[in-house]
Amino acid sequence: MLEIITLTLFLIILILIALYIKSLKKIRELEFEKSSILVKHGKAIEQFFPFLESYPYNKNNFRFIGSPIDGIQFENDKIIFIEFKTSNSKLSENQKKIKEIIEKKNVYFEEFRL
Repeated sequence: MLEIITLTLFLIILILIALYIKSLKKIRELEFEKSSILVKHGKAIEQFFPFLESYPYNKNNFRFIGSPIDGIQFENDKIIFIEFKTSNSKLSENQKKIKEIIEKKNVYFEEFRL
């Protein structure tokens, strides 16, 4: 009789563990889906940033690139590399490297002719 109770409890525990693992997998899938949606919305929204009233430059002089930075603003006396961020998002490692290269003034103009 004790063996049957032990076996039953063991099976119940296994079923509960399996259900727990399945629910964790579903939670991870939902988190990934949420993250993916936020990224897609962010990419769509950032294309409108130059049209906001708070944008400090002439929107007609902005050129959207998308990746690895959002765009380039061309002004009469300077060229500005721009990355739009929302909420608490941070620069990617690649964007940090680009920022560092620009800050070191390691930027050049080259002309190619065919």
